[in-house]
Amino acid sequence: MSHLLSVHDPRGYPPKVSGKHLAPRLDGLDGKVLFLVDCLFDNSEVFMNQLRDWFRQHLPAVTIRLIKPRESWVDDPEMRARVAAEGDAAILGVGL
Repeated sequence: MSHLLSVHDPRGYPPKVSGKHLAPRLDGLDGKVLFLVDCLFDNSEVFMNQLRDWFRQHLPAVTIRLIKPRESWVDDPEMRARVAAEGDAAILGVGL
């Protein structure tokens, strides 16, 4: 049995979206700096710590740096600049 479902955006207008290219893939992570970005969601700090521990155990040649924005849901240009200047890659953690 199939049902038709309607979903309405409470904002009234669809957001304008412009596509962006993905960052180029690295050949490998050995010798690279990987930022784990805790996006301040519930339990994301726990997840980022577990992920850091996994990298330490399985890929010890990767330098892991944990970082957080100043507040949730607000762009942090200084944090982004630090990741871009000092890092080779980043993983954003949004919690469980």
